[in-house]
Parts: sequence; structure tokens; C-alpha cells
Amino acid sequence: MASIEVGRVCVKTAGREAGEKCAIVEIIDENYVEVVGEAVKNRRCNIAHLEPTADSIDVSGDAESIKAALADL
Repeated sequence: MASIEVGRVCVKTAGREAGEKCAIVEIIDENYVEVVGEAVKNRRCNIAHLEPTADSIDVSGDAESIKAALADL
């Protein structure tokens, strides 16, 4: 299964953004990561609230380029 790593595309499973795609841009600690997505605010998120997918994207650009890459998936 896919692991939690920078660039990994995930689906949120909890909260008002549940079901939306996002990408991990930073690993904060063993429980939290920072995510960004089209319909997901740029914020930290508990790893337990994410379902990783097999997809991965390049997150070296700004937030807008990450959102565009997620839209292409």
C-alpha cells in the first residue's frame, strides 16, 4: 500500500472536506502532515484522516501548480 510521503495524493476521510483529493506537501511529525488541494485548505491534517492513493505528484512548485496537477488526476 502507498505510504505517507511528500507528494503522495490522498483522499480526506473526515471533516467537511471528506472525499476530496489533496497532496502532502510537508511531514510535520509522526501524526500530522500539511496538505493542499483544490477543495482542501492548505493546513495540517491528522494522518488518521487521510487515505493514501497510489498516485504521486511533484510538489516543488507553489500551491496553484499543485492544485492544477491534482485537477489533472
